[in-house]
Amino acid sequence: MKTYNKPLERFDWTLAFILLLFCTVSVIAISSAQTTGQYTINFVPSQIQWYIVGAVIIAFAMYFEPEQYFKAAWWIYGGGIFILLILFILPESMELVARRNGAKSWFHLPIGSIQPAEFMKTFFIIALARLITQHHEKYVVKTLKTDGVLLAKIIGVLLVPLLFIMLQPDLGTGLVFLAITAALIIISGISWKIIGPIFIGGFTAGASLLLMALYAQDFLLKLGFKKYQFERIYSWIDPYSYASNEGMHLITSLNAIGSGEVFGKGYKGREVYVAESHTDFIFTTIGEDWGFIGTSLIICLFFILIYHLTKITLELKDPFSTYISAGIIAMITFHVLENIGMTIQLLPITGIPLPFISYGGSSLMGNMLAIGLIFSMKFHHRSTMFRASKDYE
Repeated sequence: MKTYNKPLERFDWTLAFILLLFCTVSVIAISSAQTTGQYTINFVPSQIQWYIVGAVIIAFAMYFEPEQYFKAAWWIYGGGIFILLILFILPESMELVARRNGAKSWFHLPIGSIQPAEFMKTFFIIALARLITQHHEKYVVKTLKTDGVLLAKIIGVLLVPLLFIMLQPDLGTGLVFLAITAALIIISGISWKIIGPIFIGGFTAGASLLLMALYAQDFLLKLGFKKYQFERIYSWIDPYSYASNEGMHLITSLNAIGSGEVFGKGYKGREVYVAESHTDFIFTTIGEDWGFIGTSLIICLFFILIYHLTKITLELKDPFSTYISAGIIAMITFHVLENIGMTIQLLPITGIPLPFISYGGSSLMGNMLAIGLIFSMKFHHRSTMFRASKDYE
């Protein structure tokens, strides 16, 4: 990576332009999503407002250097856990933390609803990056024992936020934390003799549960599983058999995207009603308006973003920044795959928004905070590229 002296040269203009493209796509898609009459307010001004706030968050994140994030990592992580704890212990009778869609995941403030878990994702990445960096400094010579210790540390840091999030309950966000953890475990250098059996065991357990849900429901019911949990799986595999309830959302999603065909119906040409088409199901709006061509371009835009972030990651010199960047890539990639996959029946439906496009202040601000860390590492790269990570302390 080249080094630059002037601030304007050190700023990542390519990444800023990519975010501008996402902002444009988001505004157009949200505007079109409102044409089916299911909304009484205009979400476009709010989304523009959140993008402006996100730009401020990026500027704030850029102000601090990687060394400062390293030193404050556990304070940042602890602060995020404390907020999740407050959300958990406050009674649901309070309007501040009232449940929404069956989940106690938001603080309902006068300025809007804030979901702490969206920010905790980035706090979690910072903490894991410091944990892995410090572990490798302490144990220069790797053994199966030291790798086992590192894995235990990572799991320990994961379990605390994951517990609070699953108790909300918020399965989608919990899966994001697992995806981030899996990615950082892989790049942390832990021996495949340890993580290989764990990944294989996890996959086997998941596949076994799916098969038992299909063919041994009575056994799972005795273990404490609920009937509605099975119905979610059935409605994903065969939505048309559950068209009157659980499968309706997926059916309308498939109808909307399929009706767009190759070129789509044009801007605001939507005819299929899809619930939450401005948030989690924004991809159906793009598919119906702009067809296969439009959705392909959106996927390409995400590919360009992930490629650019990967390029930055490979050029970074210090391990701490590398781990942060890799964690952010994993987070965004999982969001994209899960969100698009659930709209076209490749994956089960979860409450995961499409990054930078779906409407939502918490999601957008959380992602902009993560991208702000990338901007910071790129901006301050010249002053840190020749330093060892031990100099952070």
